[in-house]
Amino acid sequence: MGEARGAGEKVSLLLTTRFGNAFAVNTWNTYTWKPAPAEADIILPRAEGAKPWQWAAVPKDGFHVLRHTYASIMLEAGESVVTLARWLGHSSPAITLGYYAHFVPEAGSKGRTAFDGLLGERGDRQAGRNSPDSPQAR
Repeated sequence: MGEARGAGEKVSLLLTTRFGNAFAVNTWNTYTWKPAPAEADIILPRAEGAKPWQWAAVPKDGFHVLRHTYASIMLEAGESVVTLARWLGHSSPAITLGYYAHFVPEAGSKGRTAFDGLLGERGDRQAGRNSPDSPQAR
């Protein structure tokens, strides 16, 4: 992972073909990825007589789901959206937020906690009573 690379620049890949090349995603999904969860009865198998690429499984069952899983786990662990956007190769953190904002835990609580610290104990009690997370606010 890292910053986007220029054309022709070599980077280390997590998964490669036996020749060290990047996978062709459609080939990987068709012949490697989807047969494995189908065999384990996680997704529907390919219908009898269907062509190799004609899976009943929807696109979300493809290999790309691992990218989304990785991104959501990173955000739930508190990783920066800016850093994750760079790792995923998004041109802007706004794109990352568009897909994954619902995975950002405790949104707003860090800011409230920091401001409460500036106000001291008296401010903590006041902010706690007025906080959207307080029992009185429900």
